[in-house]
Amino acid sequence: MRRESNSANPLLRILVTDDEEIFRKVLVKELGRMGFEAEGAGDANQAFEALRRCDYEVVLLDMRMPDMDGLTALKRIKEDHPLTEVIMLTAFGTIDSAIAAVKSGAYDYLTKPCELEELEATVLKAGEKRRLEQSNAALREELSRRDQWGEFVGSSDGLGRALTLIRKVAPSESTVLILGESGVGKELAARAIHTQSARTLNPFIVVDCASLQEDLLQTELFGHEKGAFTGAVGLKRGLFEVADTGTMFLDEIAEMTLGLQAKLLRVIETGTFRRVGGVKDIHVDVRIIAATNRDLGEACSDGTFREDLYYRLNVFTIMIPPLRERPDDIPVLARHFIAKGSPRRTSPPQLSPAALDRLGRYQWPGNVRELRNVIERALILAEGDRIEPQHLPGNLLGPPPFSSESGSGQPLTLEEAEKLYIARLLAENAGNRGKVAAILDVSERNLYRKIKRYGL
Repeated sequence: MRRESNSANPLLRILVTDDEEIFRKVLVKELGRMGFEAEGAGDANQAFEALRRCDYEVVLLDMRMPDMDGLTALKRIKEDHPLTEVIMLTAFGTIDSAIAAVKSGAYDYLTKPCELEELEATVLKAGEKRRLEQSNAALREELSRRDQWGEFVGSSDGLGRALTLIRKVAPSESTVLILGESGVGKELAARAIHTQSARTLNPFIVVDCASLQEDLLQTELFGHEKGAFTGAVGLKRGLFEVADTGTMFLDEIAEMTLGLQAKLLRVIETGTFRRVGGVKDIHVDVRIIAATNRDLGEACSDGTFREDLYYRLNVFTIMIPPLRERPDDIPVLARHFIAKGSPRRTSPPQLSPAALDRLGRYQWPGNVRELRNVIERALILAEGDRIEPQHLPGNLLGPPPFSSESGSGQPLTLEEAEKLYIARLLAENAGNRGKVAAILDVSERNLYRKIKRYGL
């Protein structure tokens, strides 16, 4: 059946692989008339060589060739060129094999001799699928490239060392321990590791170990069986099950109780756990990334953290430096947050030299998180095109003396006084919660809850 050339077709590169020379040459010629770029290969090895030289969108592959059967050739093509679409060519006697090939990754099959309209339609659909997959792959790569560092903005040596370690450990399956003060971006680091790993399209689960009591945290992590305790009216899947094939980020790991530490150790060592009230082992494949602002070695010494778990977590350690140790990054980060916070402004406001000087002099006990909040507040207050010192919080303009009275002259409530006192201690101790907890003679867990409660 003859037909005229169709130059409207996209320029797809097609490789016709068939040991029947006359059939192969006719097919190549007809595909050329349709507006495609077609070449022929007499056997599987010639096809492999052609695919090494050129990126073909579509391969037409005979089911029966003297040197290699079509299924074996298909498997190798898909392994070496996963985006290439393969259409099997089959005689009536091998249709079952062609169907098996489709189940093994072939796009479709055609029976010989081919109807040219069917051939053209099938090739066009296969080419469109290839281009969609290629576009999706490029989009995933672009999103990964754009988002892999999140708000890790800056060029200081300390940050550069941390990013280098993230880049090196991400492709591995190693457990990672991220150290750093509150607000430096430990979760961002964990997300960057996950994004740059082979697990990037799988779940990333964040667990704040300090925000839940032991029983609640246990059921969140491991789930529970129906009737395991009062109120357990049904089966609940834990976060470890949700995170299967992905990554779990355990923030504030030092706040986990010893009992839960033992259960976590078992998951890391065996990949198994049991739901609360359950007797069946559940197997999961989860990469663990943990973070803390405490010295775990010291916690092991005082008996609040298990040494065996510490050694399991401390396979690869990354320290995120506090913002006060990388002052050159402060103006860069501030401008980054201004740009992000001004999506509807044609021209984002600029930091005045005086405001920039105030930002540089401050010690940032809340680190990058605090800087982001300061900029967000300033963008609300600054109606013009400049952010001035008066748009910054009072604590950046110098700490006021502690007073027992509010701004209205009324005595402070006990909660207001406690909030101000904790805020002042945090500022004076550069955000070191361990020191502040020692001064207040309370546990770090108790202090952490007060910090969250007062929004510090």
